[in-house]
Amino acid sequence: MATLYSVLVVLHLIGWAIVLGGTLTNLRPPRIAKGVLHGALTALVTGLLLVGLASGPLDYDLNHVKIGVKLVIAVVVTALVVVASRRKERVTTGMVGSIAALTAVNVALAVLWR
Repeated sequence: MATLYSVLVVLHLIGWAIVLGGTLTNLRPPRIAKGVLHGALTALVTGLLLVGLASGPLDYDLNHVKIGVKLVIAVVVTALVVVASRRKERVTTGMVGSIAALTAVNVALAVLWR
């Protein structure tokens, strides 16, 4: 189980890296790269699987408030990506920037909130 958990952590980080990199490189002109949606969904699903494994079979001590805040941010980022990917011609720099900023905040919370 610990190996599966480690593989999920790697996939989770790759998902957030795709979202952050895909949005930062496409601020001007503002657009959402196709991979950003897949990265957001990968990060969201692997995050849920990580919490499930950590609270179940691995019995880790979890900070549920931190997980809740990160989940809300991840859902908002995913929703923004879905909306932006459907509005191809009307995507604004603010929308793409907010996706990048919220992704950076989510990563910072993971590292800094103990």
